[in-house]
Amino acid sequence: MKEILETAIKASLEAGKAIMEIYDSKIEVEYKEDESPLTEADKRSNSVINSFLIPTNIPIISEENKQVDYEERKDWSTCWVVDPVDGTKEFIKRNGEFTVNIALVKDGKPVLGVIYVPAEQTVYFADVDSKEAFKAKLESHNTDVEKVFELAIPLEPKSNNSGIVEVVGSRSHMNQDTMDFVESLKAEGKEVEIVSKGSSLKFCLVAEGAADVYPRYAPTMEWDTAAGQAICNAVGLKVISKETNAPLEYNKENLLNSYFLVSK
Repeated sequence: MKEILETAIKASLEAGKAIMEIYDSKIEVEYKEDESPLTEADKRSNSVINSFLIPTNIPIISEENKQVDYEERKDWSTCWVVDPVDGTKEFIKRNGEFTVNIALVKDGKPVLGVIYVPAEQTVYFADVDSKEAFKAKLESHNTDVEKVFELAIPLEPKSNNSGIVEVVGSRSHMNQDTMDFVESLKAEGKEVEIVSKGSSLKFCLVAEGAADVYPRYAPTMEWDTAAGQAICNAVGLKVISKETNAPLEYNKENLLNSYFLVSK
């Protein structure tokens, strides 16, 4: 598993380097059929990540790859789930809150996750089976993977049960369902503070103790959540579907997630 993790970390750093080369130049935006934005950074990052993951001989589900029919995918016991640029809207806004997400999924469950924040040169990574998750602040995208491990500090969710509940909200998706959740907390007599972040950084905030809970009551795809779920699961947090009341599952026939809640 360490070798697989090293591959994912290397892929994320190289992808981040490619993304930032475009971030620092003029950003050309296209739009897909679903009207979501697409940039050269998404394409180049995907190409870089594929160059690292294809040699592992583990099949890949990526937002920017042509999707494989479920008749073939259903026989995959293990696969990569990748978002080359999570938070393309944040990338276009140049607010730095975009990530590279790489997860390894076994039997529908994320077992390894890497989230790289190129604008901050910070990488989060986790091995769920070993119940370990870490964060490393790097000096360069070219940092050697052994140096990443040296710099890594363990993640730890909040343990205090103060009267204030910090709720992670999205930059782009603070809808009525989310506001209803916030109001339900207030009705229990709790003081609520909203912590806004883009992309999979919302998972990281809860995992590292910078927030208490992350309600996602808006559409997401598997590649948006797999790496974040791995990181949260590794530190004992749950990512529960509001539809099934069970953990989110992966490599489903429909790659769209149900609404979910990240909490202890």
